[in-house]
Amino acid sequence: MRTRTWPTVWSVVRLLAAAVLMIAVVGQFVTTIRLAIANDRDVATTIANFFSFFTILSNLVGAISLLAAVIWFFMRPPHEDREPRGIAVALAAATTYLAITGVVYNLLLRGLPTADDHVAWANEILHVVAPLFLVVDLFVAPTHRALRWRSVLVILAVPILWIVYTLIRGPFVTDPVRGVAFWYPYPFLNPNGVAGWGGVWAYVAGIAVTFVVVGAIIVAVGRLRGRSSRTAAAV
Repeated sequence: MRTRTWPTVWSVVRLLAAAVLMIAVVGQFVTTIRLAIANDRDVATTIANFFSFFTILSNLVGAISLLAAVIWFFMRPPHEDREPRGIAVALAAATTYLAITGVVYNLLLRGLPTADDHVAWANEILHVVAPLFLVVDLFVAPTHRALRWRSVLVILAVPILWIVYTLIRGPFVTDPVRGVAFWYPYPFLNPNGVAGWGGVWAYVAGIAVTFVVVGAIIVAVGRLRGRSSRTAAAV
């Protein structure tokens, strides 16, 4: 049974989770840059490419959102027991992004050949531990705020901006590993493939629908939890 100390306990757990996510990102980053230097690859391009992967961006959003929630909790006025709307939206967005990342990786990509900079332990944290923790956080965190439905549009905005950025940048980047005159973080966004631009736009449409559906589910869970909390408080 949860006590009055539960919010404090979970905030400490969130802090530890944020640290683990950042350690994984940094661990993968260090290995990627070290191999780029060792193989005489363009380091600036390698760095930009590293932060162009949606998995990395999702985990950074997750770590920063959790850290922001922890800082708010320990600095909040005594009468506040629900996270500010901005932090709540950020957490909902991080949960959406990481849940999708985890499902796609573990169902479709696990077991496929990996890059030479692959860090196994960091990969598991970024694709398994982080998604699972954010989903658990959605269901058990005692300070979650219920969000309005229009928050789904905010959640969708980041993936759309990322896709636009990726498609605009891709043709102007020389792949530092293969030397070809384009670079895309994922094959399904590469218009130079067999499916061409038609395949890319089909994937973009599917991605948008997926983010809307998952985002709506996560907002719905938060709203149900908020309603349950209000009902319990009234009893």
